[in-house]
Amino acid sequence: MRSAPGTHAWLLIILATSLVIAFSSQGLEQYLLHRTSSNLHELDRHPVQSLLLSAFWIENPASLPTYVLLFEIVHARVERGIGTARWLLVVTTAHIAATLVSQKVVLVRIENHDASRRMLHVVDIGVSYGLAASAGVLTYLVPGRWKWLYAAALTAFFAVPLATGGTFTDLGHAIALAVGFAAWPLTRGRRAWATVRAYGK
Repeated sequence: MRSAPGTHAWLLIILATSLVIAFSSQGLEQYLLHRTSSNLHELDRHPVQSLLLSAFWIENPASLPTYVLLFEIVHARVERGIGTARWLLVVTTAHIAATLVSQKVVLVRIENHDASRRMLHVVDIGVSYGLAASAGVLTYLVPGRWKWLYAAALTAFFAVPLATGGTFTDLGHAIALAVGFAAWPLTRGRRAWATVRAYGK
């Protein structure tokens, strides 16, 4: 845990917020999910707060074990490979960029009457944008030619839903992945994969 403090601090907060959701009444649960969402309504009223809080909640507490596994496989390895500060820069940039661009698309669709005005209050929370970005960075920590196979599979995983009538969330994932791929310069000059292997056992 000490080798990836950011990842495990993030997980601890998500555990706490998931327990709050799990033991809340249905009314309180809906209030919390909407109040901490980075939808258009909250972005207009509380832009900084909504961008920050939305990164620490998941909609379904039952999916917490899956997120724990993904954090260890993806976030922790990237944080160990490129350092906490660089990792945090990537996931923060991806979360903000993916949220703002995808919600701007929602706004344009509402203004063009292609989407319901209820989308102003849609629940838009979760950690998946940061995960998509870290998964992109992980490409450069995979040894040898395996990195290209991994990158191709990762691209297909996020591109197929987007190309087959995806939602604003699918668009956000694609943007976050692009941020991760673009973070290649942050992996230079580090013996990243050796670090990942050393602490990933």
